[in-house]
Amino acid sequence: MFLAGDVGGTKTLLGLYTSAARRPAALHVAKFVTLDYPGLEPMLETFLSAQAIPPARIESACFGVAGAVTGQVARLTNVPWCVDADAISARLGFQRTAVLNDLEALAYAVTVLEPDELAVLQRGTPSSDGSAALIAAGTGLGEALLLNVEGRRVPGASEGGHADFAARTPRELDMVRDLTRVFGRVSAEHVLSGPGIVNVYQFTHQAIGTGAMLTPHSIAPARLCGAVGTVDDLGDLPARITAAASERRCVHCVEALEIFVSAYGAEAGNVALRTVATAGVYVGGGIARKILPALQAGPFLAAFRAKSPMAPLVTRIPVSVILNPEAGLLGAASHAQRAATEG
Repeated sequence: MFLAGDVGGTKTLLGLYTSAARRPAALHVAKFVTLDYPGLEPMLETFLSAQAIPPARIESACFGVAGAVTGQVARLTNVPWCVDADAISARLGFQRTAVLNDLEALAYAVTVLEPDELAVLQRGTPSSDGSAALIAAGTGLGEALLLNVEGRRVPGASEGGHADFAARTPRELDMVRDLTRVFGRVSAEHVLSGPGIVNVYQFTHQAIGTGAMLTPHSIAPARLCGAVGTVDDLGDLPARITAAASERRCVHCVEALEIFVSAYGAEAGNVALRTVATAGVYVGGGIARKILPALQAGPFLAAFRAKSPMAPLVTRIPVSVILNPEAGLLGAASHAQRAATEG
């Protein structure tokens, strides 16, 4: 039996899996609010106790976490946790434990996803001997590589979401100027994430640097425009903004979503170039699934393709949105199964 985890800044999925030929088969999956627990180990104990599974039955465990992993230890970017594979094994008695960056874990799922778990944005011309890439906006911005090594796509982690945001238009340059006053340096994650949508929204509402500025430390309830209304939990604000934009209830919300979608496409194109991802670019994360019609509308791919002199290359690269909300968990389970099989 395998134990998998997809540990995010907002929610964590844990799952029990059994071995299967093509991909691990799920036995039970549960969702947790990440910050309801002081660390991963107490959450794991709660999960296993509820399923009456003794830790000794876990042949292999793998956890994808939202943060950089060094020496099988990760300090999460948006959560005050330290996830240590050795500490987990020592406390719970697992036979094998691995900690991966969450996008690296998601990459292990890419090769086993079914066609109905993907929404194609650009069919392109996939190269069977090429590499692939992943990008996923959620609580933060994750990126990962799948490099073709002797015919096998090998996942690799990246912290590219924390690289500098590259403004491309006069409006984006204005936005970066305003955000620089707040953050000092504007990373891609400051724009392309749930909190990033809020930053873009505040820019289009001319609220950056004013008393109406919303930050993680804002006192709720907060309100900026009538289309969004009063918000008691800032975590709800990205969905409120995108809903107001999709329903065209506020021109400033519409512009915020347009800036976000175009910037998302541009960064996906950057990842494609850095990886030479001729086998495909995969867009994961909860935001992509929720705003799929906006991603299909045109600005995303227009920005993705605007890479002269490499435009002919990126126009041939397949681009798909991952629809399976448990793909990260599946990837962690796939890694756990592989670790158990390869010993």
